[in-house]
Amino acid sequence: MTGMTTPSGLVLPRYPRPGAEALTPVGFPDYRSTASRAPLLAPVDLPQRLTEVTGPLLGEGRVTAADADLTRQHEGEPQGQRIIVHGRVLDGDGRPVPDTLVEIWQANAGGRYRHVVDNWPSPLDPNFTGLGRTITDGQGRYRFTTIKPGAYPWGNHHNAWRPAHIHFSLFGRAFTQRLVTQMYFPDDPLFFQDPIFGAIPGSARHLAISRFDYEQTQDNWALAFSWDIVLRGSGQTPFESDDDGDVA
Repeated sequence: MTGMTTPSGLVLPRYPRPGAEALTPVGFPDYRSTASRAPLLAPVDLPQRLTEVTGPLLGEGRVTAADADLTRQHEGEPQGQRIIVHGRVLDGDGRPVPDTLVEIWQANAGGRYRHVVDNWPSPLDPNFTGLGRTITDGQGRYRFTTIKPGAYPWGNHHNAWRPAHIHFSLFGRAFTQRLVTQMYFPDDPLFFQDPIFGAIPGSARHLAISRFDYEQTQDNWALAFSWDIVLRGSGQTPFESDDDGDVA
């Protein structure tokens, strides 16, 4: 991290940015929907008013431990392999980022989302909604218990299947400070044909893949995967943003 001094003497932090070879393009021809979703013009910065810079204000008790366990949100047990997903949210210097709202959403074990437009013939699980949230602790740590999502077809190209993944959303201290990304699982056989994963430059793809963490598995209960989220710098996690493109 370096600093920049303003005319008033205030020192503002500046962080090294990934080189162009590590940034995910906003428009990626193999990911067909980016032709209609990618912006044609440079974004225009809008003034941030009070409501944009004073939230999220979650308040005590708004986010509970139950929100982070997606396997206990219904009366019955969900289908599929139970997993623990954990890690840290870090800044570009490796320092923990505490008190960050982390939300996830995902498909069920059969690869289907509980969403009105998802109607591929894999059954919904009445005991799995696929939504969770938590707040990072003082060391920047987060932890979820969930079900390993299944792959699903998505019509981008012939025989197109999305690799198993979990979507992540991170809020900072204001609603304008939101980052969206997704976590993949190691050694997925579908990486080779997925243009969303393939849009991430090769040098940065490993940053989107979790690692199996045997030490955090729970006996007779759940496997575990570890994934740190780095907000900026040379080791920045690939995000959906103006700079890093559409990888969500």
